[in-house]
Amino acid sequence: MSRPDPVLLEIVSAALVSVAEEMSVTVWRTSRSTTVRELLDYSTAVFDGQGRNVAQAARMPVHLNSMELCLHHIAAHHIPLDDWRDGDVIVTNDPYSGGQHLPDFIAFKPVFKNGERIAITCVLIHHVDVGGGAAGGYNAKAVEVFQEGLRLPPVRIVRGGMMQDDLFNTILHNVREPETFRGDFLSQIAALDVGARAMLRLADRYGVGALNDIGSALLDHAEHEMRAALSALPDGTYHAEDFVDGDGIEPGQKRISVALTISGSDIALDFSGTSDQAKGPINATMATTTSAVYYAVIAACGVTATVNAGCYRPITVTAPDGCLVNAAFPAPVAMRMLPGHKIATAVLRAFAQVLPDDIPASYYGTTFNHAVNIRHADGRRQVYFDSELGGWGAHPDQDGPNGLAAGFHNGQNTPVEMIEALFPLRFTQYGLAPGSGGAGKTRGGLGIVREWEFLAEDGLLNSAFDAFESLPYGLNGGQPGQGGSLSVTRDGQTTQLLSKTIGHPLRPGDIVRMQTPGGGGHGDPTQRDPDVAKQDRSDGYVR
Repeated sequence: MSRPDPVLLEIVSAALVSVAEEMSVTVWRTSRSTTVRELLDYSTAVFDGQGRNVAQAARMPVHLNSMELCLHHIAAHHIPLDDWRDGDVIVTNDPYSGGQHLPDFIAFKPVFKNGERIAITCVLIHHVDVGGGAAGGYNAKAVEVFQEGLRLPPVRIVRGGMMQDDLFNTILHNVREPETFRGDFLSQIAALDVGARAMLRLADRYGVGALNDIGSALLDHAEHEMRAALSALPDGTYHAEDFVDGDGIEPGQKRISVALTISGSDIALDFSGTSDQAKGPINATMATTTSAVYYAVIAACGVTATVNAGCYRPITVTAPDGCLVNAAFPAPVAMRMLPGHKIATAVLRAFAQVLPDDIPASYYGTTFNHAVNIRHADGRRQVYFDSELGGWGAHPDQDGPNGLAAGFHNGQNTPVEMIEALFPLRFTQYGLAPGSGGAGKTRGGLGIVREWEFLAEDGLLNSAFDAFESLPYGLNGGQPGQGGSLSVTRDGQTTQLLSKTIGHPLRPGDIVRMQTPGGGGHGDPTQRDPDVAKQDRSDGYVR
């Protein structure tokens, strides 16, 4: 294969990313739930005909970094690529078939031209509810994946262009919000079609052979850039750890340990020494673990090439079977983002030994996923699902940002006005949490306070929170960020809830308050500029 012209390479690279972005916009404009439309909990990508991820939209690294792993698992163990046909859509949400947790349905559509498979489009959406023992899919008491909701193996939901209505209706009969699920899922299918048509246009314009060559060249270029970044780092093995709060069933924190070894242009990350898998749902499969590692390595190295599967080639990830980050079937995994974040922060902590002037202290290091199973006086039911973020860690040269939506999950803010218009909630407070950032020469960013009054007949509150006890770490003498909290106030009496809560009853007038963690500080707090410290107190950043 001759290397494509550099100008043509750049043009087609941008065109491929545009295909993924066009798919992303399609989901955003046509989806039904606030989870997808406002929180933007979905991702889109484009694969070449061989199943290699060549382009992706600017959505969630936790999704994007695992899509190719899922596709390869499906092809190797369920439906070989040579059996995929024009007009098919293959879908799964099974954590033990290449997925991550049950709310995330990942769908693939092969694209054919003159009988040749030239591309595969992919859309992953976090659906509001997937049945199971808790609204939203976060069953804090689950001890098996079977208790977490409907689990769909890789299967053709569309065959030869025809929706398999029997299968689709079976799914809809097993979720609490069937119309919302239907709307989001059809949005997912529509986006796959948009991407497929766009890929056919590119094939018409540049030719199938040229498109294949360009895809291979883009993957090679990303690998070259990643290897160049790794080669610039000193060889050696660097150890770090971070912790997840208890699983809500058994006491005690869970340890995530990583040994990061740089050898020339290769990097290996070994999670031996990590705690055994938990009884409760804070486990992760290797899809989540590898995805978190890819995010942290790419972020730490500052690779500027277009991110695609080529970036992953120099990275090797290993973990013992049956540990927290490589859970064995049928371990529950609904809260896999909790260890996922701590995998990322542990890897970044190891990189801080290599790049002390570039790596910030820990960000909030968790996802505040919560759901309310709502029952109205007329018997109508709703599921309210949302997610909060927190403060980012201080950089050696500047304070950490407050309440930043970025990083491993890259979630967005759901406007309170939108929530109040759709659900029986009235927000009473939404803002920064003073003093929640870790002290340091540079200060950690502040977490968020979100508080609302429940207005419906009754409801059940579920939470999948963390970092109440396992605080976001500081670096170089900086202090950790403040941990999170969750409470419900009824008739003037406040009850503090655990980070993992299921089925806490809500009544009209109850006040639910959550505070997310702040970021860790960097450097000795006594070295902070006195004038800046005085301004911190004046502005309410510290108490």
